[in-house]
Amino acid sequence: MKEIERKFLVTSNSFLSESTTSYRIVQGYLNTDPERTVRIRIKGTKGYITIKGKGNVSGTTRFEWEKEIALSEAEQLLLLCEEGVIDKIRHEIPLGNHCFEVDVFAGVNDGLIVAEVELQTENESFERPDWLGEEVTGQVRYYNAYLSATPFKDRQP
Repeated sequence: MKEIERKFLVTSNSFLSESTTSYRIVQGYLNTDPERTVRIRIKGTKGYITIKGKGNVSGTTRFEWEKEIALSEAEQLLLLCEEGVIDKIRHEIPLGNHCFEVDVFAGVNDGLIVAEVELQTENESFERPDWLGEEVTGQVRYYNAYLSATPFKDRQP
């Protein structure tokens, strides 16, 4: 029940030609306390509830528990969520022994594109695609829970 991932900004749309799977994600938060978040997510045609703990110092590792729930339950629970629903298209890009998940945000977070790669250990090496930009692992302003309350468009100059 541990998630180890690194997060990066994306510098171009060239990842689209490498994507093997794409689907829409809509998610909201029942709780955005920094010590723990409780997320409701609709991913394609499936529903999920996820609890995430506070990350370690680097922001690379944190507790994560996720359970699939009925789509109808997820739809009802989204109605109870805090204000600020996340809407994005996720693209999966396999590369070497890893799979990058690239999220293209829509709505109030339009313009933001973030890639994540899950690892087995914090120091695990991985291939870096050309479109991978600045690392933002551990930067709270790129967490989905933060984006739900403080949209990306509100932070633009």
